Amino acid sequence: METGDKVTITVETTVHAPVEKVWEYWTEPQHITKWSFASDDWHAPNAENDLRVGGKFLTRMEAKDGSFGFDFGGVYDEVRINEFISYTLGDGRKVTVTFINQVNDTKVIEDFESEATHSIEQQIAGWQAFLDNFKKYSEISKQD
Repeated sequence: METGDKVTITVETTVHAPVEKVWEYWTEPQHITKWSFASDDWHAPNAENDLRVGGKFLTRMEAKDGSFGFDFGGVYDEVRINEFISYTLGDGRKVTVTFINQVNDTKVIEDFESEATHSIEQQIAGWQAFLDNFKKYSEISKQD
């Protein structure tokens, strides 16, 4: 797959928590480090987030055994509190995240441009795993 052949992929979940809480867990570094990884053998030891247009974010993700790690980061293009975030990743791909208030639930829809290294199926599975981990963390922590 060449750069010009980017496909937009969508993953989504419904979190059983109010949108204000979901937004907080999605955007605040002390929460990001608790959910921003795809499986239990990984962790996110550090997160930085300047949530404003032109602001940067960076999350460090590492295998717990120290065998591999990488930085996930980009720059915000649009931010509407409790509703919508769009950003551009370091490699130029675009991502949008929509938060839909459903009374005591929040639907989170994430659209992202594919990359050429992994299959579309692998990318869907990976991004969905992050979203599922976010849902799990948000629902366990929603009493905070």
